[in-house]
Amino acid sequence: MKQYLPRGKRIRATDKDLVFHTATAALLPVFLLIVLLFHGRSIMQTDWQDVTFTQLGESIHIPYLLISMGVAGLICLAAVLVFRHYCRDYVKQLYHRQKLAKMVLENKWYEAEQVQSDGFFKDLSSSRSKEKISYFPKIYYQLKNGLIHIRVEITLGKYQDQLLHLEKKLESGLYCELTDKELKDSYVEYTLLYDTIANRISIEDVQAKDGKLRLMKNIWWEYDKLPHMLIAGGTGGGKTYFILTLIEALLRTNAVLYVLDPKNADLADLEAVMPNVYYKKEDMTACLDRFYEEMMKRSEDMKQMEGYKTGENYAYLGLPANFLIFDEYVAFMEMLGTKENAAILNKLKQIVMLGRQAGFFLILACQRPDAKYLGDGIRDQFNFRVALGRMSEMGYGMMFGETDKDFFLKQIKGRGNVDVGTSVISEFYTPLVPKGHDFLKEIKLLANSRQDTQAACVAEAAGVD
Repeated sequence: MKQYLPRGKRIRATDKDLVFHTATAALLPVFLLIVLLFHGRSIMQTDWQDVTFTQLGESIHIPYLLISMGVAGLICLAAVLVFRHYCRDYVKQLYHRQKLAKMVLENKWYEAEQVQSDGFFKDLSSSRSKEKISYFPKIYYQLKNGLIHIRVEITLGKYQDQLLHLEKKLESGLYCELTDKELKDSYVEYTLLYDTIANRISIEDVQAKDGKLRLMKNIWWEYDKLPHMLIAGGTGGGKTYFILTLIEALLRTNAVLYVLDPKNADLADLEAVMPNVYYKKEDMTACLDRFYEEMMKRSEDMKQMEGYKTGENYAYLGLPANFLIFDEYVAFMEMLGTKENAAILNKLKQIVMLGRQAGFFLILACQRPDAKYLGDGIRDQFNFRVALGRMSEMGYGMMFGETDKDFFLKQIKGRGNVDVGTSVISEFYTPLVPKGHDFLKEIKLLANSRQDTQAACVAEAAGVD
């Protein structure tokens, strides 16, 4: 059964001058009204039945007319500026629809025929001809809830290949980020994120709940379904603040965290305020071994638990998630010898393959995810990928694989690109950290609160026994 959904505004060939036509239609009546108000008295006093063109011309006071037209023009200009300020979304929609019409026309994705045009005297034959559009593709535009939906009808015509691959043109032309592309019956729908930075949230709004972590208004890391996060970015890209934000958010849940920092940098400072923080090679290796062994033990124990059900995960049994947060992963791997390297890679491979069911997740951060240290298909198992700051084309290729996407650089700290597990790369902004926010202080408070809660639970259990 065919579903009738609101398709939005149809893009037509005449929309190539949509902004001008809309402004003219809206402002011309205002302009004429103001001019008429200036000359209302003289117009009412004029006897239009007996007036001649000569008398009319003599009665017009040119300086006064110019003043009235100038005032009307200034009022119209002020109206345009006010409207543009308070109705940005509506103005943007006009520009978007105009660009879409020009895209079709300039690429000649339409059919036209030449028809004879009438001359000034219709009874005389004319040799002039003009173009009449006989076919214009059906494209619909809609802006709803911060998302732009562009629906294009597919008719198996000769322009089908072009209309099926509009991603790059739409992203660069509309300056928006593609979030989804879905092929449906008789049409393809492109969904783009409008005004991405407006969807940025503050660190206080980062929430971990029901197996997913909110990172923007419209972006969640669903670690229960699409486990393991890979973070890449150079110095100054906001990678450390992003990781600290993740730690602070996860500490508000019952998750168990392990933090590794082989460079003994910012994350290593967390050793003073929370448990399971390591920066020495031997300690990090031991932590990784323990993480792996606990995962394997839980996998076995889950099957013996009351209420276990095939196909359900750790959360179904009320077990906490475990996160291994590994900063500067490549630097750690370069510390190891060949045998140690192979052993670590083998354990990582087991964790990324088996961790989802048991609730053991990896968050790996590095400057560039070289295949040398993420071999055997390990890199492909990281479903959520974030690239922050400036990266080379090779770096983007390592993060997201082969893609035709154009990566634009904006000088905004915490900006990057993300693939949430859907193979669609979109713009991303890390949560805003207020000036003066003290991560060590906040994390210490959360860690102490968790310890007090755990102690109270142990005491309560002991009292019951």
